[in-house]
Amino acid sequence: MAVSRWERGAQEPPAGSYIELGNLSGDPACWYFWGRAGLRKEDLLKVLPRIRKGLPHTNIVGLEFAAAGSGARKLDVPELVAIPLLKVVAASHGEKGDSAAILRDAPAEGMIAAPKEWCPNPSSTTCLRVKGNSMMPLIHDGYILAVDSSQTDRAQLDGKIVIAWHKDMGLTVSRLERYGQTEVLQPENREYQSIVLQTTGWKILARVLWWVGKAP
Repeated sequence: MAVSRWERGAQEPPAGSYIELGNLSGDPACWYFWGRAGLRKEDLLKVLPRIRKGLPHTNIVGLEFAAAGSGARKLDVPELVAIPLLKVVAASHGEKGDSAAILRDAPAEGMIAAPKEWCPNPSSTTCLRVKGNSMMPLIHDGYILAVDSSQTDRAQLDGKIVIAWHKDMGLTVSRLERYGQTEVLQPENREYQSIVLQTTGWKILARVLWWVGKAP
């Protein structure tokens, strides 16, 4: 039914669907779908050397690589994955996050390139921002999280940092802890209270894989 509504122009696909359609279609049709998702061709080419190599006649800014230390060294470029950075905020305890209950349907504001080994399930991996301080000193306000929405089995996520959702609180980032039959969202900053998940309405949407942020 969703595809039918797209074909009739009654509804536009979400950004995540456009990105996946681009991944499936390949060059050159991929640029149309990625453009519909709000991604610029020049931005993608900066972070994807393999695509850049396949388009030698495209006028783009050259790639730059930073290497610590002195002296010449051989640079092995890793295979990269382009991850959509969503216009979505996950709040820490005490804050209210965005209401998006399905991450892949959220609009994208850009792309982040990461080594393929950092993303075990690339098609299920997205990035979003953090608001609040309850996960400090581990995760700071304004950090960007990479999350895997295919990892939602609570039995496999004990002790892991996750993205949870509640209809009143929106998206929340916290650590999932199990104490016998009781599951809680535990903040890193103990000045904030834990949340007992036996309370109705909470869902685990994704596991946090890694995060990045600017140094102070």
